[in-house]
Amino acid sequence: CEGLSDFKLRLASGLTGTMPITHTQVTQQDSMLELGAKVLGNTASAILQARDHLNRDSMDRAMRLIAAASRVEVYAVGHYGAVAHDAQFKLLRVGVPAVAYTDTRLQVLAAQQLRADVVVLIISSSGRIAELLDVAETAQARGATVVAITESQSPLARKAHLSLIVDHVEDIATQVPMISRILYLLMVDILVVGVALQRGNAMPSMGSDATADLDESQPTAATPKARRKAPGVSAAGDLAHLVARSR
Repeated sequence: CEGLSDFKLRLASGLTGTMPITHTQVTQQDSMLELGAKVLGNTASAILQARDHLNRDSMDRAMRLIAAASRVEVYAVGHYGAVAHDAQFKLLRVGVPAVAYTDTRLQVLAAQQLRADVVVLIISSSGRIAELLDVAETAQARGATVVAITESQSPLARKAHLSLIVDHVEDIATQVPMISRILYLLMVDILVVGVALQRGNAMPSMGSDATADLDESQPTAATPKARRKAPGVSAAGDLAHLVARSR
């Protein structure tokens, strides 16, 4: 091992088992009720497993790096492009300048313009996408900090300054990655809530962010401006605007 951090990463990845899903594999004989139960059961099991293997030190470091960054650039390809755009949207909502790049040609151009005060968040399930590995190398050469959400022992995990590990076996050869995409979205949620708390001391009110109006409908004669909150969104807590579903 190269040091204590590397030892912890290797130990955690060695202890992380993967949840087999073959025993709940969807078959042609399943009814719609059985199909739904299997999909939800597989996802719930994977989420609980991910919860049990969260690395507190790595999450804390990532939150602090992102909270202190002048800008966050998120890179992903394929099915995980939706996760990158979700990260961009949520980071912007808590006041962190962010942009998502999912086109490989734009990624090359954007990476060449990085600065040392920028955090690069790379999202890759396999951690073996050549274009994203090139982004990591370019970012490091430009002095930017690279944070990766990826699987353990992947080339990307070894290349990044900090890796947030998500291990889950999913047969992407026969189906669209569903469970792993949910796990990556949840990792983004954890990061964003942590960043919001990190930046809370600098903001008078979490509910007063620049994009608060995204959760509000347009005022009408029947809906005064003071009461134009979107249905179902509660303003009871400071972080309500993060976990509520926007329209």
